[in-house]
Amino acid sequence: MENAEYPEIRESVKRLCADFPGAYWQELDRERSYPSAFVKALSDAGFLSVLIPEEFGGSGLGIAAATAILEEVHRSGCNGGACHAQMYTMGTILRYGSDEQKARYLPAIASGELRLQAFGVTEPTAGTDTTRIETFAERRGDNFVVNGQKLWISRAEHSDLMVLLARTQKRDKGAKPSDGMSVFLVDMREAIGRGLTIRPVRTMLNHATTELFFDNLEIPASALIGQEGAGFRYILGGMNAERILIASECIGDARFFIDRASAYARDRRVFGRAIGENQGIQFPIARAYVQMTAAAEMVRKAAALYDAGEPCGTEANMAKMLASEASWFAADMCVQTHGGFGFAEEYDIERKFRETRLYQVAPISTNLILSHVATHVLGLPKSF
Repeated sequence: MENAEYPEIRESVKRLCADFPGAYWQELDRERSYPSAFVKALSDAGFLSVLIPEEFGGSGLGIAAATAILEEVHRSGCNGGACHAQMYTMGTILRYGSDEQKARYLPAIASGELRLQAFGVTEPTAGTDTTRIETFAERRGDNFVVNGQKLWISRAEHSDLMVLLARTQKRDKGAKPSDGMSVFLVDMREAIGRGLTIRPVRTMLNHATTELFFDNLEIPASALIGQEGAGFRYILGGMNAERILIASECIGDARFFIDRASAYARDRRVFGRAIGENQGIQFPIARAYVQMTAAAEMVRKAAALYDAGEPCGTEANMAKMLASEASWFAADMCVQTHGGFGFAEEYDIERKFRETRLYQVAPISTNLILSHVATHVLGLPKSF
């Protein structure tokens, strides 16, 4: 069963991705380089501005269209991790940004002149307990002065702008732990070397991950998005969008693995016949397809709720969990189907295997999703 939503967009993405075959990604992987040409091509084609309203130069479409784009990117063997943040951070600006911020930044983002690829939330001591972040922005006249540290911030070296979450009030001063956090749109072109230091973090996959250090970084008060102290609520929508979009990438990865495994099982002959005749090969491929298809329905439901402006936190979390588990099962199945060839760089399977493994952990771990469902849906007591 193929996803029939946005067929023209999907076909356009496939054609674009055909210009960036496995050899392109293999070279980048070896050199740990950023896919600048690929990101530029997506920008020039308008795919990264799909959520930006037409009045600011975008397509004005919903997150369902964005999921179609990212799914096809990943099914084609490419990787949207280099640029997907521009989609899920957009909601914070669109929903809570000032008219001046939208007019100043959105047209340049839509045209590709500016990149909004960095989302500064996670910290080394807080992890996924976002209420315990310590990066602090102190108001001093017409500026905020930022001090602190962020970790696992992807694409910071390749972005002009960053959506930054920082405390503007100590955690113990608010009525709730989530009070007192604010969101800022930071121009990193002005910040680097003036209080912002970026340090790359080498990981098992080429994901352009960094650690950020803020040392008395001055940013203008006009960088504040929305109301001071309400930032946690603002980024929740961005987190839901992030989970839905990454879930769609996982669906694309699963389709990639299923496509490759099916083709290999049809063509590979051992003991005088195609290995796909053996149920020991057939059944795992079929199971991967079943799991992927079910997960894709959950992603579609979460995207529909998000686009309708309905609460979708539970659905976004479940979509991310189901899709990431489907992609990981499909990845393992694909390696097993290929045997030794699954470990060969030229087949792209080992690269995609490493890439899709990330989503068992990020942007939220499976255990936290289960905790969310247990407490928010089933009414069980909180364990933390």
